[in-house]
Amino acid sequence: MNAQYGMAMTTCPDSEIGRKLADGLLENRLAACVQALPIHSAYRWKGAIQREPEILLLIKTKAALYPEVEAYLRAHHPYETPEIVWLPIAAGSADYLAWIGAETKTPR
Repeated sequence: MNAQYGMAMTTCPDSEIGRKLADGLLENRLAACVQALPIHSAYRWKGAIQREPEILLLIKTKAALYPEVEAYLRAHHPYETPEIVWLPIAAGSADYLAWIGAETKTPR
């Protein structure tokens, strides 16, 4: 099965920044849906263990738009090294996947 669609993930420090990132992705038709979930992250950063509350964004889009999604996140994200991860959707509801396709722009 061709992974024509996927989900990009990023974390951000709070709901306000998450909302701004989501709105920008949606307004630019880089995503059909962005879900924001509160999480607690533990990670190593510059030699020390950090523990922080964050917002996880799950960004549903076309695989061909991933480079533009990544570029948008890099340009607008407040973190020095933001988490930007891509997960292909190997299978899903045909109606839902078609909706993602209809709600996102045609890749460049």
